[in-house]
Amino acid sequence: MKFKRTSAGFAAFLLTMPTLLVSAETQNTVEDNEQAGEGAFDKKTEVVYATLDAAGEQKDLYVVNNFTVSEFGEITDYGDYTSIQNLTDLTPIEQQEREITLNAQEEEFYYQGNLENRALPWDFDISYTLNGEAADADSLIGQDGELNIQIDSSKNADGEALFFNNYMLQITLTLDADRFKNIEAPDGTIATAGKNRQVTFTVLPEKDESYQVSAEVTDLEMEAIEIAAVPSSMSIDAPDTAEVKKEMTSLSDATAEVNNGVGELQSGIAELNDGTASLYDGSAQFRDGISQLSQNAGGLNEGSASIQQAINQMSESVGAGIDDVDTSQFSELPGAFRQIAGGLEEVESGMTDLSGSYEQAYHAFDQAIAAVPEHQVSEEEIAALYESGADEATINKLVESYQSSLAVKETYRQTQEAFAAVPGALSGSTGALREMSSQLYSIADQLENGLAATNMDESLGQLQQGLATLASNYSEFHSGLTEYTGGVSDLAGSYGELHSGIGGLTGGTEKLETGAGALYSGTSELASATSELPDQLQEEIDAMLSEFDKSDFEPVSFVSDQNEDVESVQFVIKTDSLKKEDADETEEEAEEEKSFWDRLVDLFK
Repeated sequence: MKFKRTSAGFAAFLLTMPTLLVSAETQNTVEDNEQAGEGAFDKKTEVVYATLDAAGEQKDLYVVNNFTVSEFGEITDYGDYTSIQNLTDLTPIEQQEREITLNAQEEEFYYQGNLENRALPWDFDISYTLNGEAADADSLIGQDGELNIQIDSSKNADGEALFFNNYMLQITLTLDADRFKNIEAPDGTIATAGKNRQVTFTVLPEKDESYQVSAEVTDLEMEAIEIAAVPSSMSIDAPDTAEVKKEMTSLSDATAEVNNGVGELQSGIAELNDGTASLYDGSAQFRDGISQLSQNAGGLNEGSASIQQAINQMSESVGAGIDDVDTSQFSELPGAFRQIAGGLEEVESGMTDLSGSYEQAYHAFDQAIAAVPEHQVSEEEIAALYESGADEATINKLVESYQSSLAVKETYRQTQEAFAAVPGALSGSTGALREMSSQLYSIADQLENGLAATNMDESLGQLQQGLATLASNYSEFHSGLTEYTGGVSDLAGSYGELHSGIGGLTGGTEKLETGAGALYSGTSELASATSELPDQLQEEIDAMLSEFDKSDFEPVSFVSDQNEDVESVQFVIKTDSLKKEDADETEEEAEEEKSFWDRLVDLFK
């Protein structure tokens, strides 16, 4: 340490040299300053230097001001500095409260201003854990274990928001590769710089962020964490969205086509529902008519049986002899025949009306079924629709309606023959009834004419022969009538099940129409939403890019809003390093604490 003490002594000796030269220089500078005219500068830059402790708490803050001088002379600057220092020459700088006057005689002029109680635009919180336990930064020096460092950056409510909103931070940790192993930084970039590893994080404007670094450390020592803040000038090219927009346009067109198809499906189902409703009404009339006919069939059979019995009795009586014949019964026969014929005519009229209603309802039903689309949609197309991002509930309704429409058409295809056979059966029945009523009227007329023109006493033989023929023919008619009424009863019993099926079909098509309406509303909404997808995509991209586009930012002074022509303001921020104290440095610090006279005395020891 003798050399160091000698150097310190020599420095102290220099301090005892005459100060006349310095005084003369100062006097000349003052005179030059008094004679200096007004100066000018083209631009000014500010570099804000700040120091933080290892936990991120702000300590010292000063600003280095740089002027690009265009005309030498006096320049006025503003700042609430506690002290200032000329970094260019020995010219003194005058400060009156917030106004600073300097004599710039160099093209590039620098001076430093120290600030107190001035907040940075950002808050930094740095925390440490070793082996899972929180630890104070200074206590970690020289330690081994699993180290985790968390750095939180957020907006400082007391700072200038303009810089927070427009500046990008770069946080850099320099780690000795001999001490730090297995370094991990999930949101950072790790690079090699000589024997060190540099971990870098980037904080975008207007963002609060939290970053972590973990490593296995041995004999921990760490350089200062450095933070640089500069205006965001990220150049982000707009992505090529032509292909994506093309696909979205295809999706939009596809959903529009689906919506149109669902609209057609809804119209077809509505027609189908109207047709099935008409069919159900006609079927109800047919059912009621058949049921009434079936109910009256017993009386019709009994009446016909009575007529047959009466004819047989008359034929037998005539055959037995004229004395035993009650001719008064003959006059009642034409009226009875006409009464039965009239009943058959009423049944025929009801069945004719029923046949017309059924044919009308069946025609509407057949057209409605034919209008239901038969588009074949593959499983791959359905899967693609699910993967398109459309509303899944809407797609489920669409698929169910599609499957139901196919099921309705297939069911109708299998039962169409039975439906088509009904009009023919009804027509045949009405024809048979018309023929029977006509025969009864003819019999009544012939019988009545015969009774009026015949002398019973003279023509009893002919009458007996005619009655025998009538009895025989009427027996066949009665058998046919009995067979017909039996068929009507069977038809009435079985048609009830068919009518119930038609009712179920009508209820199903009604629900199907309601579901198709809801589905059409959903696909219309989906088509409307997807029609704007390409434009919405571009708007979102533009909005995202605008967040990072700070091209319209105009720099302002960090120190005072009175300062003009500020070209740039930068921030250089450093934390305390985590280092072991050096023995020589400790001894030097102890020596520096000695007074001037102590060091002068030590010089001669």
